[in-house]
Amino acid sequence: MSVLTLKGPRWVTVRQHRRALWALPAAVAASLAVVVALRWWASLPSGLRSDNPDGPLRSAMDYAGKGMLFLPLLLGAFVAGPMIARELESGTYRLALTQSSTPRAWLASKITVAAVAAVAGSAALAGVYRLGWSPLDGTHQFSWPDRGPYEALGTVLVAYCLLGVTVGALVGQLVRRTLAAMAVTGLVTGLVMVLLGALRWSFLPVRTLTTSSAETGVPMPPSGAFMMDSGLTTASGERLPEWTCFARSGSLRVCPGDLNVTGWYVDYHPATHYWPTQSIETAVVLALAALALWAAFAVLRTRYR
Repeated sequence: MSVLTLKGPRWVTVRQHRRALWALPAAVAASLAVVVALRWWASLPSGLRSDNPDGPLRSAMDYAGKGMLFLPLLLGAFVAGPMIARELESGTYRLALTQSSTPRAWLASKITVAAVAAVAGSAALAGVYRLGWSPLDGTHQFSWPDRGPYEALGTVLVAYCLLGVTVGALVGQLVRRTLAAMAVTGLVTGLVMVLLGALRWSFLPVRTLTTSSAETGVPMPPSGAFMMDSGLTTASGERLPEWTCFARSGSLRVCPGDLNVTGWYVDYHPATHYWPTQSIETAVVLALAALALWAAFAVLRTRYR
């Protein structure tokens, strides 16, 4: 959708924020160039590079994964501040309302342009991240449940970006002060991400492995599984911390008889839980985004009816 095909408020919005909109494809292009260069460096013969070829790639992808977590906050803050609150604070929105444009069309143009940019930009950055992540798949801090890879490799990143846009549209109208609206939007979006990040592994029931004897040690879950908890089981079905036997006997595999330990247990999520968990979390985030969108237009109707 080029600027030439846009009309009315959407054309004005794109013209107003064209520099910021161009920043997204520029960031994607720069990220792609860096990832391609680092992968090329890692593929060189050992005589032409250092002994740790993945070192620079690993460091870059570690920062990239953490940076991707801030993308929804930045997008939401931009919508709340420069796109909406600044116009309300300065009064320039009145000019748009005098150009045969309704308040609803004014707000819809802001949200539409920001949403399209957010979806396209986050999806493209996620694709670049996957290109750099693939050689590191399964290594320390780059497994599928780790913060950063989990969000950037699935659909939740796009959903959180849309949430940031709609929360920004709501907060920008309520606060009507540029910097304050940006701060509040970033805080709200970040709190939602932290809360759902803490809850996501309770969306699906864990699978459990057990052993029939403490002497056999902790059972090993399948390759790629995400361990949630482990410990000892007793004859009554009670679960004890894994250090209980060691605290009493000095050995993990020798347990005092009065504890009635019958074996070990391990709770885990298999790798096949990744996409179902992503789907559930994405649905929850999109529902919250829809609620924020409805609230944004409800506030608009209240003020301009």
